[in-house]
Parts: sequence; structure tokens; C-alpha cells
Amino acid sequence: MNKSDLIDAVAGDADISKASAGRAVDAVLGGIGDALGKEETVSLVGFGTFNVRHRAAREGRNPQTGASMHIAASKVPGFKAGKGLKDKVKNS
Repeated sequence: MNKSDLIDAVAGDADISKASAGRAVDAVLGGIGDALGKEETVSLVGFGTFNVRHRAAREGRNPQTGASMHIAASKVPGFKAGKGLKDKVKNS
């Protein structure tokens, strides 16, 4: 499923226009992105939790040359599925 498929599903389930569903999906995704940008956790009960994970700096290797290189510390988005989502996947 891609974003347009999700918009179609939301429009059908909520009995709203595709344009309204598109704005709603964009608003939800934007809100999650904004919260993660502020390093806040977003918990959707039954679905899962989005959070920011910190990766430590480390030494790596350039795969082309084999030379050692420094990889800087970084922040990456993380997701942990909730029980409701796990049960849906397990029982499908």
C-alpha cells in the first residue's frame, strides 16, 4: 500500500472525499514528523509508538577502498508495533 492507496482507504472508511482524506493523512504524518523533530514520542494505543533513537559515533570501513572512516553520531526515527497491530498481522 502506498500513500494514495491509504488515502483511498481512509476516504472509503470515513465516508469523506479523497481531498479531505488526503489532507487528514498529510496532517497526521506531518504531526508525527513534527513531534519526532522535537524528539518527542508519539504513542498511538493499539497501533504503536514512534520515537527518536540515538546512534553512537563509530568507526566504519569504506566498502570500495577498505579504508577506515569515522561515522558521526546520528538520530533516526524508530517504531515499535503495539499489541493490536501485532495481533492483526499475526492473525491475517
